[in-house]
Amino acid sequence: MPYFVYLIITKNKNKKRFSYVGYTVNIKKRLNLHNAGRGAKFTRGKKWKLVYYEKYDTKSDAMKNEYRLKKDYELRKKLIKNK
Repeated sequence: MPYFVYLIITKNKNKKRFSYVGYTVNIKKRLNLHNAGRGAKFTRGKKWKLVYYEKYDTKSDAMKNEYRLKKDYELRKKLIKNK
């Protein structure tokens, strides 16, 4: 089963933008949960759009790279800027 690491940002361009990094087996379902207010606590009350994702063969690889992306703020800024 493939795992995905994803980066989402808030849709509202007029206010400060927020980003969130996570991993999942179903990106579409996970994004719908975030937008419905049933995702991670940080994401509740905001509308999100997917800007980046990577596919991994193992959960372990996905979790390692999720951690790396969460800690590397400069990389996240570059990924957001390219979208």
